[in-house]
Amino acid sequence: MPKAKITALGCYVPPRILTNLDLEKLVETNDRWIVERTGIRERHILDESMATSDMAIAAARCALAQRGIEATEIDAIIVCTVTPDMLFPSTACLVQNGLGARGAWGFDLIAACSGFVYGTTTAAHLVAAGTHRKVLVIGADTMSRILDYTDRSTCVLFGDGAGAVIVEAVADGEDAGFIDFMGEIDGSGGDFLKMPAGGSRRPATHETVDQRMHFVHQEGQQVFKYAVRKMYETCRDLLARNSLTGDDIAVLLPHQANRRIIDAASERLGIAPGKVLVNIDRYGNTTAATIPLVMRDAIELGLLKKGDLALLAAVGAGYTVGASLWRWAY
Repeated sequence: MPKAKITALGCYVPPRILTNLDLEKLVETNDRWIVERTGIRERHILDESMATSDMAIAAARCALAQRGIEATEIDAIIVCTVTPDMLFPSTACLVQNGLGARGAWGFDLIAACSGFVYGTTTAAHLVAAGTHRKVLVIGADTMSRILDYTDRSTCVLFGDGAGAVIVEAVADGEDAGFIDFMGEIDGSGGDFLKMPAGGSRRPATHETVDQRMHFVHQEGQQVFKYAVRKMYETCRDLLARNSLTGDDIAVLLPHQANRRIIDAASERLGIAPGKVLVNIDRYGNTTAATIPLVMRDAIELGLLKKGDLALLAAVGAGYTVGASLWRWAY
């Protein structure tokens, strides 16, 4: 059975930038408060004429171009998002049509901030099963559409963006690709980070709109404490299962929710700061897009090279938790 590797990467962020100084004009906050508590200085915001599928298609086209293949060569499309264009059809269907990926099947994967880790792991197993040759995994979220810009505890945290990778089988004798994954969900934390209305339990009504229930609601301290603990524990256990330590890791590619979460978890893992990619200052939390965006930056900075061991880690709403190990292939 073949082993799977990432063979191409493409990203897209909207050109419009919303800075902390811009937010000072919208809500009672200030740049210093935001930077000290989150590490965020600015984030990208999608134009009103576009939606999540548009960013997903743009990122996917970049990945296809880097790989030098046509969309018709893709066997499956996994779109990781909590901000689909609409509840149905799936955003994967819209992306397939937009790319012209005739013959591909696919689906949306909802795991919030852990979406990209879950999606790439799923793709690796599809390839390893021998049933798929090329799987396109996209993490894309338009978080600005579900933010309450009168709530300073949430609106400062998120931005919009997309990232896509192509997952394929490794060549015979090639020492690269997917190594292992560890995940967990904990629904007892479901109330701490959610969008309360818009589903079957609370369909949209005048009341839900008036009560601002179609926006992100978060109990920050609960989420922060859980994220620090579980990101550390999951990475620790995954490394231990593979007889590895933080010293063996070339680069940690963590979900970008909060700079303090990343620093606390990586310090406990014993991973040197120079091996930990952080770009939350420029993008904020783009949910499923954060890890491909830091992956791109790691490559551009020369911190992720062929043969390097990369550790991906995320904690998201649900709660969802995931970490994976990859030997970089290009």
